[in-house]
Formats: sequence, structure tokens, C-alpha cells
Amino acid sequence: MNMQSLLDTTLPGLGYELVDLEHGRDGLVRVFIDSPAGITLDDCVKVSNHLSHLFTVENIPYERLEISSPGLDRPLKKEADFTRFAGQQVKLKLRVPLEGGRKTLQGELKGISDGKVEVLVGPDQLVAVPLAQIDKARLVPEF
Repeated sequence: MNMQSLLDTTLPGLGYELVDLEHGRDGLVRVFIDSPAGITLDDCVKVSNHLSHLFTVENIPYERLEISSPGLDRPLKKEADFTRFAGQQVKLKLRVPLEGGRKTLQGELKGISDGKVEVLVGPDQLVAVPLAQIDKARLVPEF
């Protein structure tokens, strides 16, 4: 079992969602987790301890393990993310430019429909972008 699928099956049982997984240099594994109540330092410690033991048992090689919250500018990756965070401000970076050459969009996330992410970029300008054409999507923190 690879690390991604191991985390996808393990973290929900602990009450967390896997947001992202990064492999850094020198054996660094960085795991970003979230939960409806948010993430505290205690959550990170709990997950770190659990995963350290799990990786040892499963013979998954790593040198350092970092557990973190996704932050205020949380990445959106799965279809469910685009539904869950509807109504919030997002920034999308596209793989292929839209008509007019735009490769970034920022506006209010309206959701996802038929595999297309819908963003209100102006007072009445709704743009629908196929999920497959989105390179990166992040929430835009509002202060």
C-alpha cells in the first residue's frame, strides 16, 4: 500500500481529513490535515505519533515527519472541497488559459457542477472551469 492510500484510509478513522501530502528532500514527509473543528497543536502531535508507529509497522521509509494544518489559504483538491467551501473567496491557477489569455481567476466559489468549478469573478460574471484544467486552487483568507 502506498503512503497516499494508507493516509486516505487511516486519517478519517482518527477524525481528520488528508488535505495534502508532500515529499521533500532528505526523506521529509509533510502531511496537511484538517477537521471541521480546525487543527490544534495537540491534533498534530496525536497524528504524528500515530503515523510514526504506522509507518514503522508498514515499512514506509521516511526520515522526518511533519504534520500541519492547511492554513488559511487551504488548497482545494477534491470535488468535495469545492462543494464544502462554496461561498468563500478562492484563487484558481489554470493549466490552460481561458479566452483572452487569463490563467488565474479570483472570486467567490459557487460550487461544482458537472465536473466544472464555478466562480463568480464579477458582479454577474460566472466562470465555469473544468476541474481537470485547474492546476492549483486555494482559499483566499479574508481579514
